[in-house]
Amino acid sequence: MNESERDLLARLWEEHMRMPFPPNMRGREIEIEGEDMVYLDASIAIGVSSSLSEPFDVKRRDALLRCLAAVEKVLPSIDDEGGAIERYERLREMAALAVESGNDGPR
Repeated sequence: MNESERDLLARLWEEHMRMPFPPNMRGREIEIEGEDMVYLDASIAIGVSSSLSEPFDVKRRDALLRCLAAVEKVLPSIDDEGGAIERYERLREMAALAVESGNDGPR
């Protein structure tokens, strides 16, 4: 990942951290297309956060690839109430950037 991609990922991460979790998804299990949306959100967040601070190993990359496939599957079915689409589109973009980074090492 080049410097501008790292900067973009860091900026998207900062925006994500400021964005509240969609109110319609809080405090309950939400499943769309067989995917637990809270778990998907947290899994991508962990992978992205890790990719910004430490070497990105194959295990993390594979986990993010699975999450990326899952978020692609659910996006068309997400109700936009509370900004959910924007949140999951941002998660998709961050996951894709982190996966592209491969194993570049610490940032």
